[in-house]
Amino acid sequence: VEDQRARWERKRSRTAKELLETEYKYLEQLDLVLTYFVTILKAKGTLKPAVLETIFGPLESLYSASHVLSLHLEKGNLGAGLENFCQSLDLYGHYAENLEQANKTLKEQVRKNKSFRQFKKLQETRPQFQGRELEDLLPLPMQRLHQYKHFFRDLLENTIPDTAEYQKLAKTVKSVCEVSHWVQDIFDKRENSLQLLRVQKWLKGQKTQVLTPGRWYIREGWLLVVPSKGEELKRRMFFLFSDILIAAKPCHPLHLLNSNKLSCQAVYPLHQCSVDKVFGHTWSQGGLLSLSFPHKTLLLMSSNQQEINDWYRSLTAVVR
Repeated sequence: VEDQRARWERKRSRTAKELLETEYKYLEQLDLVLTYFVTILKAKGTLKPAVLETIFGPLESLYSASHVLSLHLEKGNLGAGLENFCQSLDLYGHYAENLEQANKTLKEQVRKNKSFRQFKKLQETRPQFQGRELEDLLPLPMQRLHQYKHFFRDLLENTIPDTAEYQKLAKTVKSVCEVSHWVQDIFDKRENSLQLLRVQKWLKGQKTQVLTPGRWYIREGWLLVVPSKGEELKRRMFFLFSDILIAAKPCHPLHLLNSNKLSCQAVYPLHQCSVDKVFGHTWSQGGLLSLSFPHKTLLLMSSNQQEINDWYRSLTAVVR
């Protein structure tokens, strides 16, 4: 038991030391943004206060929280430091919520505001920035949150259970995981919106409404449609979402406006769909999927075994 405790203590000390060292580095990088951008921009009035707030969000508060944490870590007050730090974790969620708008506003100001553009370029040439731009430094809190999760878990694993410090660490790990899920959810929703928008733009016209609240993009790809009456196989692009399957075909290559777009052929609601795998395709390569809807059966084929398996898994998961 004593040996085990000594091992835990050694690992814990190493992790606490690494946490403090990386915290210094993180503070140094945040300080670059605050010193060379936020403070000077506030003093000069180059940007309106609302614009400044949008670009940098709660960065000053994040810096303060980390600075206080580093002071606790220096003194070895790990439990108290993390307990105090937990109260500031929501700032990371708010920072993530604002990040997309921050990047948009920054781009807009670089494009429209000549004095800000020149100021930004001048600051980024300082040796302290080591060739990095402001855009490279703004996502730092999100990267740090990811690191916190691993550091705090390691500390918890190497702390003796049934101690007050263990309870504080367990609470910290729980809080960090909750905020990480919140941040991940923000990024997932943003990525999903971009995918829906991309598909909407790829489809000719606005008749097929892809951008619908609550809809999630799953996958896309070319598959062959097997007609019911011995006609030729039709190659179609399929888009799978959480509630519908869209079949589309390429527009005419010589069309003036839509030569690189797709024309929607059918939209299949998936709430009353059943999916079956039909084997026995040519030389057992690839396969056939049967999608049954109330008034139609759709046979989809691919010569790629992996692809047909992936589609089967995705479709059954969505239908289920």
